Amino acid sequence: MNENAPALSTIADADILAGRILPGIKALRAHLGCSLQEAFMAFHARYEVLQLEQPDAFDKAASEYWEGFYS
Repeated sequence: MNENAPALSTIADADILAGRILPGIKALRAHLGCSLQEAFMAFHARYEVLQLEQPDAFDKAASEYWEGFYS
């Protein structure tokens, strides 16, 4: 792994915190070279971590975050 590459945990954090689901999944997919489903699972797992660690950093409330997104 490239030492200058960003840590996996920071790849989509800005997108996750801002509620930009599709750009975040796309960033993870490009970084990981994985399937769309795997990127979504990584996005969701990171979302849950950030929701616990930084609940006040989100632009949207947890109850509104996934509104209108269908996978």
